[in-house]
Amino acid sequence: MAHSRAMAEFHKNVWAPWRMEYIAGLAEPADGECFFCHYRDHPEDDQRNGVLWRRERSLTVLNRFPYTNGHLLVAPTAHIGDLEALPDEVLTELTLRIRDAQRVLGAAVHAHGFNIGMNLGRCAGAGLPEHLHWHVVPRWKGDTNFMPVVGDVRVISQGLDEVARLFRTEAARLGL
Repeated sequence: MAHSRAMAEFHKNVWAPWRMEYIAGLAEPADGECFFCHYRDHPEDDQRNGVLWRRERSLTVLNRFPYTNGHLLVAPTAHIGDLEALPDEVLTELTLRIRDAQRVLGAAVHAHGFNIGMNLGRCAGAGLPEHLHWHVVPRWKGDTNFMPVVGDVRVISQGLDEVARLFRTEAARLGL
């Protein structure tokens, strides 16, 4: 009996060592800088940081801890955490980048649909509530399978570098 209980507990474990980088990144950086602001201030590291687009008022970044392959974050360059404080011209640019990101992802990873949204406030799930950002999450017919339901596990089918390469290729092809 004890052996079968131990085996049942063992089978619930899923090794995800990449999660430690995410967990460690939740701590406040020593200099108090958020990762979007760091990315904004260090364009020389765009490829390493997964920055796909850099515009005057916005950044489009691959999520390093995605729900699906191609999961993007679109954020203002300004460190703003309150939607009401976002100037209209910034909101307009962000909306255009979200639209363009959806278009490029449709071509690059052949998504059938998208979840697009944001979490406002830590209690609503925002991992970085001090810096607004939208999630653009590609979806496919049949991508909700037994893994998240039974195993509480997501399967990411492409590496970040491959998605970044596809994104850049399709963005250039589409003139974006």
